[in-house]
Amino acid sequence: MLVAKKLSKTVTELHPNIYLIYGRNRSAHAYLIKGTHRNVLIDCCLPDARDHVVACLAELDLRPDDIDLLLLTHEHIDHAGCAPYFAHHALVGAHRLAANKLTVRDEFVLNNKAFNGIEREEFRLDLSLVEGTVINLGNYDLQVIHTPGHCSGAVCFFEPRHKLLFSGDVVMADGIVGGVLQSGNVSDYIDSLRKLSALRVEQIFPGHGKMSISGEADIEKAIARLEELLDESKMLFEAIQNSQLGFEHIVRSLRDLNR
Repeated sequence: MLVAKKLSKTVTELHPNIYLIYGRNRSAHAYLIKGTHRNVLIDCCLPDARDHVVACLAELDLRPDDIDLLLLTHEHIDHAGCAPYFAHHALVGAHRLAANKLTVRDEFVLNNKAFNGIEREEFRLDLSLVEGTVINLGNYDLQVIHTPGHCSGAVCFFEPRHKLLFSGDVVMADGIVGGVLQSGNVSDYIDSLRKLSALRVEQIFPGHGKMSISGEADIEKAIARLEELLDESKMLFEAIQNSQLGFEHIVRSLRDLNR
């Protein structure tokens, strides 16, 4: 397993020609892959981080015009905020469920309010990413895996030769999960993680926090966390249901008295 090499305060080389661009001010990270066939940016940070991302690309001797593909892990604005800018330079791809929300600018689902209501420009999406699609970069292959749960349009990108996972907010180091937000649900989340567990992931490159060098174990931790959350949710639902039944029983009794 290769050791990450920090190039500056804002850029780290995680693997040969794979670079982490650190997110700032609550923004998600972005990842650059310098491919022998084409260059790919995975996620692109908040809208106000554009200059930061462009400066980080310049550190790696690249301009925005040198990016061939921008791939979005999901629709949330801290990951997709700079997409309108990069859409002028590169093809942009996302899962169709994320693309729909981005196209209509559904601010509730894009999570704008969590970032002080920051707005995003309108832009086009060029590619609909579907389960099993493989993007060949020459030196790396990226396999698209639909992983709903955090939100409906979430995808991960898996590099099978080196067992690398670009996970967005689906799973992070130490088994941390991104939570179940608008359009997501716990049962889909667990199913998505079980799908990832079958890949024998070695390293996870998440949207937030540090990278994981124990990918397989961290995915199992994430599954355990969500199974516990599911059990707690069932208990809460049953308590609510029981209280409703009790209330309905009282209402029926009152109706009987008035007959």
